[in-house]
Amino acid sequence: MTLRICIYAGSSVGARAEYRDAAHALGEALAEAGIGLVYGGGNIGLMGVAADAALAKGGEAIGVITEQLDGHGLSHTGLSALHIVPDMHARKAKMAELSDAFIALPGGIGTLEELFEAWTWAQLGIHPKPVGLLNAAGFYDQLASFMDHVVAERFLKATHRDTLVVEKDAVTLIERLRNTPVAYVPKWLDKVAVEAAVDVPKK
Repeated sequence: MTLRICIYAGSSVGARAEYRDAAHALGEALAEAGIGLVYGGGNIGLMGVAADAALAKGGEAIGVITEQLDGHGLSHTGLSALHIVPDMHARKAKMAELSDAFIALPGGIGTLEELFEAWTWAQLGIHPKPVGLLNAAGFYDQLASFMDHVVAERFLKATHRDTLVVEKDAVTLIERLRNTPVAYVPKWLDKVAVEAAVDVPKK
């Protein structure tokens, strides 16, 4: 079975050349590792850069796009395969179904929404697939720090925070994802643990 990694990325190339470079490097690294690339099927932005880079290296690039976006001419026409689905819910589900791990490149609210959904599903035990951030030019530094804050404020277990793999180099990130098993740990902070942490007086 071909190993495949789903990437989430901006439909823009962003303000820095480093973002485009990171997308290109990720596409090449996946192809060179024999790993298929699954993504949103567009021909624009960082997502298109990554897909083009994978294809240019002889790799597999599979797109999943909605009927609406396909109708606007945003589909990449040179992919290994393109799935056209009715809506965004079906799109995300199909991308997850086809993939063995997830990587988020720099992007906007759509990229972040997809990232957090995949990570939440892992947290809930819906899938055992690792999730990573390609932290090009420090784009995700503040997000990583914020998630540490969420742990400190006891809204997220440190165990679950640690399942989000953050790297600046595409090859290193891919290798870490290949070697990062995701074991299900219940997400709920139980009453006893919460009371112990905040020193709640026992009644």
